[in-house]
Amino acid sequence: MPSEKILAAKKQVVTDLVAQFKDATTFVFASSRGLTVEQDTNLRNELRKNGVKYMVVKNTTLRLVFKELGMEGLDDIFKGPTAVAFSDDVIAPAKVLSKFAEEYEPLEIKGGIVEGRVADKAEIDALAKVPDKETLYSQVVYGLLFPFTKLAMLVKAVAEKAQEEGGVDAAVAAEAPAEEAPAEEAAAEVTAEAPAEA
Repeated sequence: MPSEKILAAKKQVVTDLVAQFKDATTFVFASSRGLTVEQDTNLRNELRKNGVKYMVVKNTTLRLVFKELGMEGLDDIFKGPTAVAFSDDVIAPAKVLSKFAEEYEPLEIKGGIVEGRVADKAEIDALAKVPDKETLYSQVVYGLLFPFTKLAMLVKAVAEKAQEEGGVDAAVAAEAPAEEAPAEEAAAEVTAEAPAEA
């Protein structure tokens, strides 16, 4: 039977992990057995760069931690060596691990937790395909601005057309008096000649 000291140390590990995990939005669980040191280093660097924490934890410890957090239904996931990636960013853990799982054959996604709900591998893969926040923001902004941009382009086109038509009218108006001048002069000449005939 484990000593009191060992039990206290294990309890402290669970308490520490609960404190680390409680604010996370997404957890992705994976099996990373078989990764080379270089592959593992590359994976950890990419996760760190994206603000994702990553660690390998014993399944018995993970069960206790998630029980403390009120999460159940993870027994099928917690079999074999388990690495956990977690973040307050909903998409980042799934996106990074899915990318590396495609590149590194030994890395296998088991499932995860997304906003308090247990998710299977297919759901984690689907989440990984969602654009990151910056891309989503730009898409939303573009979607909001596009009608206004289209309207502005339409107004500009109408204004340019009206200006072109207005320019033609002005040119016609400028030419009109020049054409009428000979007729007026002829009328004046006829009027001037009329008394002489009488």
